[in-house]
Amino acid sequence: MTRFRDYHRNIKIRIVQIFLSDMVSGAVFPFIAIYFSGYYGLKITGLLLFLNVILGLIVGLYGGYYSDIMGRKKLMVIAGLIRMVAFMVMALANSPVLTSPGLTFVMTLLVGASFGLDGPAADAMLIDVTKPEERKGVYSLIYWSFNLAFAVGGIVGALTFEHHLFELLLALSITSVMSNILVIFFISETMEPKEKVEVEKANVFKSMFQSYKEVGKDKVFIVFIIAGLLIQSLENHMENYIGVRLSREITNQDFLNFQVSGVEMVGYLKSENTIIVVLLTVFITRWISKWKEEKAFLYSILIFTFGYVGISYFNNIWLLFAFMAIATIGELMRVPIQQDFLASIPTEDKRSSYMAVYSMVFYGSMMLSSLFVSLGALFDKEMMSLFILASGIIGMLIIKRIIPDLQKRRAQQAESTTST
Repeated sequence: MTRFRDYHRNIKIRIVQIFLSDMVSGAVFPFIAIYFSGYYGLKITGLLLFLNVILGLIVGLYGGYYSDIMGRKKLMVIAGLIRMVAFMVMALANSPVLTSPGLTFVMTLLVGASFGLDGPAADAMLIDVTKPEERKGVYSLIYWSFNLAFAVGGIVGALTFEHHLFELLLALSITSVMSNILVIFFISETMEPKEKVEVEKANVFKSMFQSYKEVGKDKVFIVFIIAGLLIQSLENHMENYIGVRLSREITNQDFLNFQVSGVEMVGYLKSENTIIVVLLTVFITRWISKWKEEKAFLYSILIFTFGYVGISYFNNIWLLFAFMAIATIGELMRVPIQQDFLASIPTEDKRSSYMAVYSMVFYGSMMLSSLFVSLGALFDKEMMSLFILASGIIGMLIIKRIIPDLQKRRAQQAESTTST
């Protein structure tokens, strides 16, 4: 396994920058719905948040296309500056001199759009500078950094969001400045922009449509997305169907001389997930590196599915903790391998476009898990657990079928890298 000090400088800086950005996200966005619901009510808040998701998706498609034309760093700088200014204006809109939820919402839209803008570029940059043999280690480290940042941000947000929002947003503005300094002065460009004349003369919408049309013809990639969507939806059920079920079925249950409600249980389970990820990522990554890759990938999906099926069915607190531990171990086994295969799929000239389309796994799994909330009103929990089981098993069978194609893509990429 490649040591951290041997990684490309962009990787090291990106990991620090991811920590800073995700700590900001963890401190603000889990609580933003509470903020807007206090001013606009639940119905309007739901529409506002949905608009934020759609805007992020659309901007992500533009970001993916332009990153393959302009280069990675330029978009990352633009997005970072937008994010920094948005946090500064949000701080002003919640300061002692001004209170403006409307202005705060507009800035929230800008922050969401900025993440959509530079997400595909940042993902493509990592693929640009990583060697195939070191990607599992890199993605494990990034996943660990992301979870640690969200945990730290969540704690900071929980302690400050309600009564010290201005100070929190001011601190996050400073953090955004630090993140921008890292990107602007220390990260190097990894893809030369295409000829300026070509970009200016092309019909932007036609050219972008053609680019994504070519991505859509990649059947292995599309099938990989479908499998990823089904598998990722299992985790998203925690905030949707499973969360609703536990809040209704667990009123007050004894746990270590405390009374725990269903809503509190959801928080405890998510905290357990984060703690296990932070503590065991390195150990699980090294352990899995000794397994045959195909076996590890398929078993990880099966373990992940088994864990969430258990959480979707049982109400006993100790069983819920046990199944969350199982699900998290499956998650730690799966993510580095899945990301490694993802990195081997895109063609070199369309890496950002591929990453933008892959964001459909995130958005699509959110929509699917939202649908399960409605299905939960029609079916009992036994049937819902079967639906969740089916999602995981179908995803696993799809992956099993395309693993030879994924391994072939990676071998070709490694051969191309060696030859150059």
